[in-house]
Amino acid sequence: MPPFEFQSHDHASCMTSAMRAAEQHCLDAKLQFTPVRRAALEILLSEHKALGAYDILAKLDARGLGSAPPVAYRALEFLVKNGFAHKVEKLNAYVACAHPGETHDPAFMICTSCDSIVEAATDPQAGQLGRAAKAAGFEINTAVLEAEGLCPSCKPT
Repeated sequence: MPPFEFQSHDHASCMTSAMRAAEQHCLDAKLQFTPVRRAALEILLSEHKALGAYDILAKLDARGLGSAPPVAYRALEFLVKNGFAHKVEKLNAYVACAHPGETHDPAFMICTSCDSIVEAATDPQAGQLGRAAKAAGFEINTAVLEAEGLCPSCKPT
């Protein structure tokens, strides 16, 4: 599955399809997609940048959905657990999943200039990481790869 591009795309369609996937997953799994969880996902989908929990909390508070940190953390925990968002460890922040409803191990390309993030699905069993794990007798369950650099818009020409 190809990664989202750093270039322009139909963002409204992107957001709509991700929200529909989340709604359907919650319906199928009989999970409560509460107003706070829904709003947190909408906030993450609003741009392809990672947001910290307190950034999300401020936006939730502006919508009248709570101002206590556990409000944001519980919503983010739900979104991550159900595959609607990922935690970007390097940034201690969260980003909406580019492939909701699909089992995958994400790789993030993070622009150090404009903070945009592109997610690509990876196979941790393949490539150099997979070979190193096999040689060490290690079984990879999940892997998250994070690469920092410059996106095409920020890269000097």
